Amino acid sequence: MERELHRLEAMARQLDPDAAVRHEMTRQAFEFADHFVASLAERPTYRANAACPDLAAFRPEDTAGSIREILDVLEREVLDTGINPASGGHFGYIPGGGIYPSALGDFLADVTNSYSGVYFASPGAAVMERSLVRWMADLVGLPPGAGGDLTSGGSIANLAAVVTAREACGIRARDVEHNVVYLSGQTHHCVDKALRLAGVGDCVIRRVAMDKSWRMDPAALAQSAAADRAAGLRPWMVVASAGSTDVGAVDPLGAIADVAAEHRLWNHVDAAYGGFFLLTSAGRQRLAGIERADTVVLDPHKGLFLPFGSGAILARDERQLAAAHYYTADYMQDARDAGGVFSPADLGPELTRPFRGLRLWLPLKLLGLAPFRAALEEKLLLARYFRERLVQIRGFEPGPAPDLSVVTFRYHPAHGDIETHNKALLQAVHRDGRYFISSTQLDGQYTLRFACLHVRSHRREVDGLLALLEQTAARIESG
Repeated sequence: MERELHRLEAMARQLDPDAAVRHEMTRQAFEFADHFVASLAERPTYRANAACPDLAAFRPEDTAGSIREILDVLEREVLDTGINPASGGHFGYIPGGGIYPSALGDFLADVTNSYSGVYFASPGAAVMERSLVRWMADLVGLPPGAGGDLTSGGSIANLAAVVTAREACGIRARDVEHNVVYLSGQTHHCVDKALRLAGVGDCVIRRVAMDKSWRMDPAALAQSAAADRAAGLRPWMVVASAGSTDVGAVDPLGAIADVAAEHRLWNHVDAAYGGFFLLTSAGRQRLAGIERADTVVLDPHKGLFLPFGSGAILARDERQLAAAHYYTADYMQDARDAGGVFSPADLGPELTRPFRGLRLWLPLKLLGLAPFRAALEEKLLLARYFRERLVQIRGFEPGPAPDLSVVTFRYHPAHGDIETHNKALLQAVHRDGRYFISSTQLDGQYTLRFACLHVRSHRREVDGLLALLEQTAARIESG
């Protein structure tokens, strides 16, 4: 037995390399990362015709590999395919920037492996995350009793909000079908998914009418809620968008809060995309009324340019969030009531979770808020700039003036089918590869989208895209 333990220990110690091996691994990995960042200007934003990744290249084997060979596989099979999310030419969907200091935060969090989910396990990590949540709650304007949790993104955060609303409003399985949820046609699809996962997918779903800028109509919301109550149903929750994904619309949050108060609706605001524009004066004006929400979702991997996997759920009353996500187990008895405060794991769906706070805290402390505010103001201005320049190019018709940093547009050819030309235009931009835009359907019409929220997107990238659109449209129309 002792001989076998010795043999196994010798093999297992490869998982905990010594200083020399660590330094060589780190050197090659950081050189790879530095080269990647330094070469972004030459790398395409999108590879439309990249070869399918080699499945066999990803399979683990019994034998050890070299770090160089492994990094080559990463370059060839991952980084050379599809969308490059680190590129400033990424104007499709809602980009996530992945600022470098956040990667250092993740590196330190992974090496130290602090467990932030329970106060007892790591008081400092837990308090760091609670402090960051408190900062976000103050930014939104929520009262001192507010609280929340750092999540993997807006999907889990919206799920936590729906579960909190379900529990706070006492909705049980037997009466789900009598409760009504009010959404708009611009509500993110993860909310529908959250309703299903929370067991309330059989609620009555009302799609409230919108104005010409795709914002929810508060008068239509009030009329619908009154009609539902008169019909014997229970108006339960309204979900307002503070920056919709399709068009970047911000619903009239103050007026919706008025209707929610009058009709006793749980007022949830999905600000995953737009919430951090509160750091700007224009954003504070546009998002006025968000402070009256019962729950709010924010995504630091959007408006704070962090790597993907950074979300947050905020609740006006932290106790409601805790009541909805309460758990207990005998093996956790030592951790109960430690510190006299809620642990992060008390306030969200996850128990085992990474130390997310460090990827947010490190860049905020290292850089200060000023460059984040400047970058957000720049993106708002770039969206206006893109729209104003697009108007000057023959054949292009932009959608409504942007609430935030998304601009929708269509190309109207002198001859031929509009949808066919716009699809060809999008495909040509993707084949070019320097920039990436996306499309959507608005009132059944194929529509192109420009979403400006990447930390590396500046005027040069916007001008480059505008020139490409003009040249490509002319080429397509000329046959």
